[in-house]
Amino acid sequence: MTRAQDSGREAEDLARAHLERQGLRLLAQNWHCRQGELDLVMLDGDTVVFVEVRYRQHAAWGGALESVDARKRTKLTAAAQQFLLRQTRWSAHPCRFDVIAVSPDPHHGPQLNWIQNAFDT
Repeated sequence: MTRAQDSGREAEDLARAHLERQGLRLLAQNWHCRQGELDLVMLDGDTVVFVEVRYRQHAAWGGALESVDARKRTKLTAAAQQFLLRQTRWSAHPCRFDVIAVSPDPHHGPQLNWIQNAFDT
């Protein structure tokens, strides 16, 4: 596993722990299909939440939130549709897409910015 993969995994673990502290329940982590991958699938009350976790070591490469462009949103939407087709118990529930941006802060540790309803499908 590369250093970037390690950082990504750590960011996902931080995001998951943060969401669980906020009362969300994990349904799936790193869920794969032909259309792509879902970092976290959580349940917030009765809402299925598809969470994209973005980690950026250097702001010069663009912020984590900006990296969820139209192409990435299309892939996430397609993967979410596959998840709901395969996990039919969740298909009648409301859904939303959230983004958690994780950025390093050498003085205070990693900083999380949770954007609910980050984009519409």
